[in-house]
Amino acid sequence: MSSPPVADFISREERFGARNYEPLGVVLSRGEGVFVWDTQGNRYLDCLSAYSAVNQGHCHPKILAAMVEQAGRLTLTSRAFHNDQLALFYEEIAELTGSHKVLPMNSGAEAVESAIKSVRKWGYEVKGVPDGQAEIIVCANNFHGRTLGIVGFSTDAATREHFGPFAPGFKIIPFGDLAALKDAITPNTVAFLVEPIQGEAGVIIPPAGYFTGVRELCTAHDVMLILDEIQTGLGRTGKLLAEQHEGIEADVTLLGKALSGGFYPVSAVLSNNEVLGTLKPGQHGSTFGGNPLACAVARAALRVLVEEGMIENAAVQGERFLKGLRSIRANTVRDVRGRGLMLAVELNPEAGRARRYCDALQTEGILAKDTHEHTIRFAPPLVITSDQVDWALERIAAALTQDFA
Repeated sequence: MSSPPVADFISREERFGARNYEPLGVVLSRGEGVFVWDTQGNRYLDCLSAYSAVNQGHCHPKILAAMVEQAGRLTLTSRAFHNDQLALFYEEIAELTGSHKVLPMNSGAEAVESAIKSVRKWGYEVKGVPDGQAEIIVCANNFHGRTLGIVGFSTDAATREHFGPFAPGFKIIPFGDLAALKDAITPNTVAFLVEPIQGEAGVIIPPAGYFTGVRELCTAHDVMLILDEIQTGLGRTGKLLAEQHEGIEADVTLLGKALSGGFYPVSAVLSNNEVLGTLKPGQHGSTFGGNPLACAVARAALRVLVEEGMIENAAVQGERFLKGLRSIRANTVRDVRGRGLMLAVELNPEAGRARRYCDALQTEGILAKDTHEHTIRFAPPLVITSDQVDWALERIAAALTQDFA
């Protein structure tokens, strides 16, 4: 029996769902590795990876097996009781990342909110900031989630319009500007919250040495460095964590997305003892945070990432992909940038909106997503092969040189 037409699925979404997304005109029904299939049986190379949530590839069999096994035993206890997966998850992720304390949550935005609460608490109870005066420095064009607290310090007007009033306590500085950070720090500054690479802004990479300087400034002024590695972490940039490209260590690291390989919402705040050590029973929590199903899935997701060499593959294939994108001769292209398998092609404004090139890529068998009107991101699962990269580059070149006149 054939599937209903694509338009039928889309029209039902539009009729019953809130219109808070503008997806491409494709209805997906199956995924495996780097590929997804639509309801009509057409195959596509996924170059979004659910915003890096499926770094391990779609429906990885070992993560799936862990999920099925755990789902048949115990899924949720709440944190009112211990479970036999949480301690193992703590131990394994701490050992892998060199963290001292772990706070499990569900979504990436929850991890960000939890970090904000924790560093403020540390500021008042340890650093000695006057109550209610804690300041957190963030960067322009940041993306840390969609909660009310987070959009309050966004510089994207669309995310803020008619959602106020917003909470105070945040200073916004330019990304990649060390002098601006130095000038913004005061005795009341408790943290600097920043993405190692700004993903939603269009894969914006800071100058070399920036984070080395950031680390030195934060240490000198007793400011907690919070790195939001929800997109950049877990192999995406060719390192386990993007901070490793400059050999630094954050005080607080935020993980999510690929922490479950796309099977389940799992996030984590990784920290030193100072920050998370201020939390006492009853002061913060989540019914689903650290549940046994989430922990079992996350343990498997981390295990395959390391054991199957996905991080190293991201470095190799990312270099191949970046070189290939830079070799495309097209009047439409203004800039190509990336690190590992976190890549972007910025188009000349005269080329028109990036969305139409994403539509053209879809006809070529590639799913990619536009951001900030003139940029296309390419972030395939970390299991992509050299042949698949080359196959993608041929089709990307065809789409970027297409005449829309």
